[in-house]
Amino acid sequence: MKATITSIELKSPFDFFSLSMHALKITGQLKDSGYVEFRKKGIWKKHYTMTLWPDENTMKNFATTGAHLDAMRNSKKIAREIRTLTIDATELPKWKEAMELLKQGKVIVYK
Repeated sequence: MKATITSIELKSPFDFFSLSMHALKITGQLKDSGYVEFRKKGIWKKHYTMTLWPDENTMKNFATTGAHLDAMRNSKKIAREIRTLTIDATELPKWKEAMELLKQGKVIVYK
């Protein structure tokens, strides 16, 4: 199985409204994606997600289609930084461990 850990730092707290609209659509897409487990948390300008997938193909199909793809294409409008990391896992890590692991992840910085 694969676990994907993601963080997004918003440019402004007002961008939360746009993030919420994208998140609503992505959550709808997630329901039919074949995921195993999903967690989210966030406050102010920093938000996190973790998703457990049965395999890499299911994960990639979700990430490269639909609402998720649309959100990624438009992320530079609201995000200052996005971090993502995918690891082999049989369960999602605790939040403290996930945030530590995320420091090793791929970083996209927008100005």
